[in-house]
Amino acid sequence: MSKSLDVLKYIYKPYRYTLKGKATILETTSGDFIVKPKNKNISELYNYLVSRGFDNFPKLIDASREEVNVFEYINTIKMPREQMADDIVDLIASLHNKTSYFKEVSEDTYKAIYEDIISNINYLKNYYDTLFEIGFNEIYQSPSTYLFMRNFYKINAALDFCSKELDEWYSLIKGETKTRVAIVHNNLALDHYLRGEKEVLISWDDYLIDTPIIDLVKLYKKEYLNINFSEVLERYLVKFPLLEYEKKLLFILIALPPQIKSEENEFMKCKEISRVIDYVFKTEDLIRPYYDSNTES
Repeated sequence: MSKSLDVLKYIYKPYRYTLKGKATILETTSGDFIVKPKNKNISELYNYLVSRGFDNFPKLIDASREEVNVFEYINTIKMPREQMADDIVDLIASLHNKTSYFKEVSEDTYKAIYEDIISNINYLKNYYDTLFEIGFNEIYQSPSTYLFMRNFYKINAALDFCSKELDEWYSLIKGETKTRVAIVHNNLALDHYLRGEKEVLISWDDYLIDTPIIDLVKLYKKEYLNINFSEVLERYLVKFPLLEYEKKLLFILIALPPQIKSEENEFMKCKEISRVIDYVFKTEDLIRPYYDSNTES
C-alpha cells in the first residue's frame, strides 16, 4: 500500500494524512478522501447495488489502483446509539429486500450447515464441561471460578437449547431445494453507519451472497451490550420478515455462548466471565418472547 499512497499523495497533494486502522485519511484543499487496501471488487458490487436501487455507500473516487481504493470521506453527524441502531437496521432490511432471491441448493448444503454448527456446539460443551470439572475439583475456588460455577447451568442450558433447536431446524429444512440469499454486508457495527448528506454503510470488504441472517448475527454479537436489540429485531422483521427456518437458525446462532477468553489476572478473568454470562442472559431475554408466543398459539 505504501507505493500506492506515494502516488496518491502526489496526485491529491494532501496537507495532512491520518492513519485509521488499515485506512488512511487524506485531507486536501479539494476535499477529503479515505484510502483503503483493495480486497474484493467493490466497484462491481456498487454497480450491482445501484442496479437494484440501493446506493447507501460512500462514493468510490478511484478504483484503478492495483493495491487500494479511494473513497470520499464522510463527516458523520453524531447521533444517539439507539437511533443509529434503528437507522442501520432500516438500511440493512432495505439491502436484503432489494437483493434477495431464492437459490437452488442440494440437500448436502443443509447437511454441511448442520454438521458445522453441531461440531461447534459439541466443542463448546466439552470446553465448558472441562472448565466445570476443573472448578469442581478446586479445594479453594478463586472468585472467577466461583462466578463461573454459579452460572454454569445457564451456559449449559443455552447449549442444550441450541442442540435441540438445530435438530428441529434440520428436520424443517432438509427437504427444501431452495434457500433465500441476498447481498450480506457481513461486517455490521454501529461504527460502520455514517450519516452525512445521506446515510451510508462503510466497510463492505467482507460482503457475501448468503443468508440475510448473517448481518443480524454480526450486529448482535458486536452491539448486544450497547443497544436494546429486541426493538432492533422487531423493526427488522416488520421490514424484512424472516421465513420460519431462517428465524430458527438466527436464534440458534446468536444463542451459542461465546468462548471465555484467557486472561492473566483475576480481575480480568472475572470481567471476561461476566461478559459471557451477560451475553447468555441477554440472549435468552431476546429470544424467549418468540418461543412464548409460539407456545400460547
